[in-house]
This record gives sequence, structure tokens and C-alpha cells, in this order.
Amino acid sequence: MADSAPDVEKYLQAQSAKSTLRFLTCGSVDDGKSTLIGRLLFDSKLIFEDQLAALEADSKRLGTQGDEIDFALLVDGLAAEREQGITIDVAYRFFATDQRKFVVADTPGHEQYTRNMATGASNADVAVILVDARKGVLTQTKRHSYIVSLFGIKQVVLAVNKMDLVDFDEAVFQAIVEDYRKFAAVLDGFEITPIPLSALAGDNVMQASQAMPWYAGVTLLEYLETVQVTEGLAEQPFRLPVQWVNRPDLDFRGFSGTIASGTVKPGDDVLILPAGTSSKVSRIVTFDGDLPSAGPRQAVTLVLEDEIDVSRGDLIGSASDPSQISDQLGVHLLWMHEEALFPGRQYYLKTGTRTVPCVVTDLKHKINVNTLETQPARKLELNEVGVGNLSLSERIVFEPYERNREIGSFILIDRQSFATVGVGLFDFSLRRAENVVWQTLSVDKAHRANIKHQQPCVIWLTGLSGSGKSTIANLLESALHDLNRHTYVLDGDNVRHGLNRDLGFTEVDRVENIRRVGETAKLMVDAGLITIVSFISPYRSERQMVRELLDEGEFIEVFVDTPLEVCEQRDTKGLYKKARAGEIENFTGIDSEYQRPENADLVLHTEAETPEDSAAALLQFLAKLGIVQA
Repeated sequence: MADSAPDVEKYLQAQSAKSTLRFLTCGSVDDGKSTLIGRLLFDSKLIFEDQLAALEADSKRLGTQGDEIDFALLVDGLAAEREQGITIDVAYRFFATDQRKFVVADTPGHEQYTRNMATGASNADVAVILVDARKGVLTQTKRHSYIVSLFGIKQVVLAVNKMDLVDFDEAVFQAIVEDYRKFAAVLDGFEITPIPLSALAGDNVMQASQAMPWYAGVTLLEYLETVQVTEGLAEQPFRLPVQWVNRPDLDFRGFSGTIASGTVKPGDDVLILPAGTSSKVSRIVTFDGDLPSAGPRQAVTLVLEDEIDVSRGDLIGSASDPSQISDQLGVHLLWMHEEALFPGRQYYLKTGTRTVPCVVTDLKHKINVNTLETQPARKLELNEVGVGNLSLSERIVFEPYERNREIGSFILIDRQSFATVGVGLFDFSLRRAENVVWQTLSVDKAHRANIKHQQPCVIWLTGLSGSGKSTIANLLESALHDLNRHTYVLDGDNVRHGLNRDLGFTEVDRVENIRRVGETAKLMVDAGLITIVSFISPYRSERQMVRELLDEGEFIEVFVDTPLEVCEQRDTKGLYKKARAGEIENFTGIDSEYQRPENADLVLHTEAETPEDSAAALLQFLAKLGIVQA
């Protein structure tokens, strides 16, 4: 035992001295990604005997190779993957050779799982893009290649797999390489290394293939062991996103997080953003004791010399080369949700440890993955990539992605379901973010409300066409006018004659319609008015967006709950009849969805009461809230 201890220690030291390469395998479905990784693991002698026995049993029961080992089963861990023979989730595997340690991400090939592939690309240094020699370059091959380029991966292996199924024909290989190079010519900085191989048989995976004497290049493993990846994180300016304020007792206050880039040591000058306060590092604390210095990907706790306010979501960085701050940003977006992205709809943006509300103000274009040409876009569908602008509720710290992959990326989160719906990369701060500032005025909302002797608010009537919203709004304003209240009605039809005359009735136009009305209503509340809004406003997300524009208690959602059949019977404008006849498209309740409020402040049932009764009930509700006197 005493003799073995130095050997173990020596082995561990040797392992820690090895560099680590992170790479992913991607491409179209059934190109052999999982089989390739399984072959690497098997030939690297990194499978235990019990794993090998289970693999042999599973291969006979579930595999596609008859009595031979199905290497894909080493990686495809989900039951659904094994049953279908495809990869759904991102599977990470670790292995090592004498030269290097590896972290490999096996990403799915199906188009609907492109979001999973993007997850793997975000942490990789090298991409192995597989192509089935029988099928050549496919649309998904191009889509994955563009995403690889978008995420800043420059080193690419074009692995032309299943060469055994085309009789190891050199002409087939060269034609695929030429086709791929032609497509990838416009991708920025791509360094392509083509390798013909058979993952199943092991040709050119770890050993040179005897069946392809015409190929004199490196094997895949030789490439992975020798490729030089210039990450340069240590040479970049110091950045640490604060994840946790560590205060176990009154005598200790530190700021914990993982270093995104650069190095830090006690005595370094640092700047805390976005506040802009400065200090010096006094200690670098870890579980194993204080460190003399720390670098990228190390989890540490920094203690500063000064007692200053630092919170989760802040960034501690180099004082001499600070990050940028902005609330208006140009970005690249990869959309990852079945429900499309529409400009004007609000989301949560999460970057590092900070989460803020945001809105996609406009889309400049989307990318055609087949040609890499830009195309006009008013929305982004699932798996589409676009370029646009974001407006945030507050300024955040950011870096252009091409400069810092850790600080330069973000995700978009749905504000209702909290599902991740998109991933993006920061490009630059918009000029207007620096040039347009909020002008402070001497007379504010409180002054304007006081002189009118009222409490300003938005009374938002939502419901189907024909439910009686406009009639109730008109009656309510008349009653408020008799009480000497200062009011204004924003009616859906009236607004479309002016402010929103350029908008149609598609989903993207409806989102923008409510966004503009919401901003207008906010200005009217700021003017001290009781603002009555009568809009179908079919989507919960937009009604919630308006609520969040206003202060607490200023948004009153009134659901005019009238059954569709009753609205159709009324059909005062003849719109339902035209919609049923196909003369009007995207009509709410017929071929366009209406999302009922889930927690309306007041519900009115106009099929069972007169408009006058509904208006009186609403007025009584306002009195209960203290907005008017009973």
C-alpha cells in the first residue's frame, strides 16, 4: 500500500497537467454521431467489464447491428432514444488519452431538437460535423454548421461517415467535401478538416484505414489530440458575475461566483457594474483556503477592501478595462419554441446571474440556412435564426459575444410559463442607448393627478368582438364625466384610424397593436387621467405586458365574458358573418385564438345583464377600489 500511494499521486498529477478539449458531434439525424462516440470510448479502453457485458446484451436486444456491438447504445441513455435509434437529449461523455482529456457532447440530429444542439455548441471548442456518405450535405447539416459558426467555433471536422456503405469510394468523399466547402465559404473563420471514416468499423477513427489507401490525412483521434484551440480566456480582462453574497456571520462578507475570464489576485483594482463603484481585492477565498491568484472557470469568493453594495447579478471586473453597459442592444437570436417570436412581445432576458424584462423591438432579418442569405422577417419560427434589437427594462453589463462567450450570451424566458424560448448573442449597444436619456420634469404624475383630484388608472376592457366592450366604455366615461372626472377612452376601432392604421390583424400585428396602445395608456396615466381601454386584446402576454408598464394598482383588467354564440347573434358590424364566409382572415374567436383572462380584476356577463347594469357594476367596483367616490 505504501508503494502504491506515490504511483496514485503521480498518476493524478499527470492527469491534471493534461489539457482538456471540449468538442461536440452534430449533423443530420442518423449520421452516426452516437456510434462514433461509442467507438471512441470502446477503443480508448474506457469501458468497464460490467458496462461491456450490459452493452453486448443491449446490442442483441435493442441494437441495429445484429450480433455485433451497437456502439451508439453507450451514449443514447434515454429509453426513447434506444427504442427509436436516435439521440434526443445532449449526452456528455468524458474520456482521456495519453495526450489529452476530452469532454464530448453528442447532440441530436432531428430538426425539432435543434435547441439541444445549440446547448452543446455553446460550450465546445471544436465541432465534428458528421455527414452520411450516402446522403451528402443535408439541410440539417447546414443548419448545424451555421449554429456552430454563430457560437464562435472555428475548428471543424467534416467527418464523412459510413464510407463502408459506399465501397470506400474516394470520388464520393471528394464530392461531399467540395459541396460542403462551397456552402461554408461565407462562414467566418471556418477551418475545415475533412476525414473519411466508418464509425462502426473503426476506419480512420483511431487507426488509419486499410480500406482507404487514397487518404493520407490524420485520423479523427490524431486530430483531436493535436488541434490547437486558442481560447485565451486567461488573457482577457477579468470578469466575475456575482452569483451569491456570502455572509455567514457579521465578520465576513464575500462575493461568490465563477470567473468567466481573466485572472485576479489580491491588490487588484476592480470595478463593480452596473453601479460603477470601485474597490480592491483583499482576499480570494475557497473551501481549501485562500489563493494567491485565480483564473477562468474557478469558483471563488472575493473579499473587497471597501464596504460597498454588491448584489447577485452584478459583475466584478477589471477597473482598467471594464465591460460595457446598455439597455438597447443589437443581437443574434436562435428561436427555440413552437410559439413564434413576435416583435413587441415581452420576455425575461437572463445573462449570467442577472434576469431583467425585455422586449424584442424589431427584427431586421432572418437567416436562410440553405443559402446563408438574409431574408425579411416579421417573426421567428422554431429553429430560425434572426438579427434584431432588444430593449431592456434596465441597463445590464454585457460584452460582444465575439469578445467574450461567457458574458456575451443570454437566454430568453417566457414571462408566463418560464420556459426557455430562445438563445441569443450580444452584438453591440445601439447608439440611441447612449444618446437618449430620460428627461427629468418638475411636474410629475402625482402633481397632475392632484390638480385633477383623482387617482389615475387604466381600466382595460377585454373580450370578443360584439361582447359590449365599447358600449360599456362609453357609458362608464359618461358616468365618470358626471362625477367631474378627467377621462379618455382608447377604443380599438378608433385607434386603428390613426395611431395603428398601418397594422393588420395577423398575430404579429395584434402584438404590436397592444404594445402601442399600452404605451399610450401609460402616458395618459402619467398625465393623471382615468384611461378606459376597449380592445379585444386576445393574448394574455400582451395584457400582462401592459399591466407591468404601470405602477401597482393602476391596471384594472375587466373581462367582458360573453359567449361566442351570443356575440355572433349580435354581430352588429357583420364581421362574424364575413369571417364564417372566409372573407375575413385571422378573426378572433373564429380562426384566431382568444385567451381568456385567468385572474381578471372584474368579470362582466353581458348576456345576462344590460350594458347599463354592467357599467353600473364597473362604477361600483371603482368606488370599492377608491378610484371614485360612491
